[in-house]
Amino acid sequence: MTTQSGILARGPAAATLADVVIPAPGSDLAGKLLRAVVLVGAGAALTALSAQLSFTMPWTDVPYTGQTAAVLLVGTALGWRLGAASMLLYLLIGIAGGPVFSDGARGIEQLFGFTGGYLVAFVLAAALVGRLAERGWDRSPASTAALMVFGNLLIYAIGVPVLAVVLQLTPADAVWHGALVFVPWDAFKVLVAAGLLPLAWRAVGRRGRATDDV
Repeated sequence: MTTQSGILARGPAAATLADVVIPAPGSDLAGKLLRAVVLVGAGAALTALSAQLSFTMPWTDVPYTGQTAAVLLVGTALGWRLGAASMLLYLLIGIAGGPVFSDGARGIEQLFGFTGGYLVAFVLAAALVGRLAERGWDRSPASTAALMVFGNLLIYAIGVPVLAVVLQLTPADAVWHGALVFVPWDAFKVLVAAGLLPLAWRAVGRRGRATDDV
């Protein structure tokens, strides 16, 4: 039987949490498609719900939400393909008029607003953390924290420049209002994920090892 350290070492062969908890149904193409649709839809729904946990503070126009945490957790749990697809579905629902963005916002104009860069970055961030999770980064507290930090940094790297352009901020002001003010909030979410994800892998550890051996 493969050990957990062996799974980590083998990198790309490692399963995601979704692969262990809801395994793909062998060679059944219809079953695989149904599984993918359910997981992608569930990830989009979780992100939409988390986006409604929203509040603003006097020092920035960008809202504090549970949205980013959901994006990174969905990407980590589903892997890069399904994670990115889930965030793309989330964006498409919002563009089509579903009130799924922060504080019930909707419509394609949100992509051209000051939070548009963050929304687009969600797809890429979910893909990034999903790929790292497939390589076993979500199985220890330290590597899970690093995974989450990288995901957050990618979101900032795209969201902050768009914020600067739309609100006509200086680079320093954009970094402050679009990133630095969120560091304590994001650090809290990183710590929570770093504790919960490895525990989830422990809970399904035997199933995870069995899946990797197949």
